[in-house]
Amino acid sequence: MRRPPIELHKGELRITHSALHLDAKRRVECAFVSHAHGDHIGRHDRTIATTPTLALMRHRLGEPKRRKTEALPVDYRTPFGLGELTLELFSAGHVLGSAQLRVTRNEVAVGYTGDLCTEPTHAAERADVMPCDVLVMESTFGLPRYVFPPKEETLAAVRRFVDDALSDGVTPVLLGYALGKAQEILKFLSDAGYPCRAHPVVHAVNRVYEAHGVAFPNVRALGPEGPERGEVVVAPPHLARSPAMRGVGKRRTAILTGWAIDGGRWFRGVDAAFPLSDHADFPSLVRYAKATGAGRVFTVHGHADALSAALRKEGVRSEPLREHMQLELL
Repeated sequence: MRRPPIELHKGELRITHSALHLDAKRRVECAFVSHAHGDHIGRHDRTIATTPTLALMRHRLGEPKRRKTEALPVDYRTPFGLGELTLELFSAGHVLGSAQLRVTRNEVAVGYTGDLCTEPTHAAERADVMPCDVLVMESTFGLPRYVFPPKEETLAAVRRFVDDALSDGVTPVLLGYALGKAQEILKFLSDAGYPCRAHPVVHAVNRVYEAHGVAFPNVRALGPEGPERGEVVVAPPHLARSPAMRGVGKRRTAILTGWAIDGGRWFRGVDAAFPLSDHADFPSLVRYAKATGAGRVFTVHGHADALSAALRKEGVRSEPLREHMQLELL
């Protein structure tokens, strides 16, 4: 009997011979959602995810108005059955509630990472290593040049940027994605005693985090009056010039992104760029693939070709997953 395959069809991953999709963006009958970033979520008939991810999805998508949907909250490391499949979720370390999925059928375990961050974070669960026979791996930073400095060094550099701006009497504005990056830097700075203001979009996400046990001391919503002297402002990059930011006077702005490795010249309108990422860098991806013990590794999205080539050099049987390609695991 053939073992369970995975297929990539019309840009969507699916466990073949089942209705289970992985991070599908179009509506499907049943989907596992690894985390609540916009490029991984959709309205599905049945959604399998962690409780925080489901809450963040409701915040971002709103409650369904017409068609009935079913949410299936699942804890980490709690196997459960779905037809002939056995599913188990593992922490991905990317944002609050982010999860990897292991699907077992006919004694073959297929693992899917979703977006992965193997470094400890301040506002999300630490990633687990997911043992599996076959690994399907996101490849966002799958080029050898993407080597992030130690997170402690990057955070220390951000803190120096903040201190210098405050000492010069200007407001430090830190730009990071509203879900994940903003909470990471707010947690770090607020725990260190810095008074912070969160853009209203970020503040709304903070409230979901707080409902699931992540506290943000010294953080208030940014109001029309703007920040007080000595406060740090955190906002999403695409809302840096939004109406909510009009009360921010003289400012010094930095963007927080792993793409800063490519050079700050790519980021217009900011004074600095720091490589703070909630994704694994290239060496971490290679180490993780080996740590799972997978006999085969398939890479998807991002720099899938380059990462697979690097894994093959390390002695790992690997190839990028192509559209319409089926993986028949013999």
